[in-house]
Amino acid sequence: MKAYSIALREKIVTAHIQEKISIRQVAIRFSVSKSLVQKLVKQQQLDGNLQPKQPGKPQFSYLINAEVELRELVVENHDATLVELCELFAVKTGNWVSRTAMCRSLQKLGLNRKKKTLRSSLFSNRKSPKIKSRILGKGERYRSRKLGIFR
Repeated sequence: MKAYSIALREKIVTAHIQEKISIRQVAIRFSVSKSLVQKLVKQQQLDGNLQPKQPGKPQFSYLINAEVELRELVVENHDATLVELCELFAVKTGNWVSRTAMCRSLQKLGLNRKKKTLRSSLFSNRKSPKIKSRILGKGERYRSRKLGIFR
């Protein structure tokens, strides 16, 4: 939704403060909500202006200026998971970051975080289908047949 114009905001505030009209009456008069009138009056008293505020909250992350530390962590711990990287980053810098923030910053830096898993090692050895189905389970056996992995 677009912000109300500054002229309308000023009219609302002056109607309440100078004309001494109640907040409810001002809201009815200008066809706005009561909470908007309250917000504008409070903003005028605290800030001294009626400029609309920027939507959303500011994005802050400790990872913005920590590219060098991140690259070092990934090189030293190439098989670490995202959670482990978050813990290592907290130990190194003293600032905790979320798993999501860590993932986003690694993607921005172009660092690959894929790890070797049990499944990748299973499919690279080409063991018999029975052994793979015992390890992976019935649902995985169906998917592997459907995808044609055991041809």
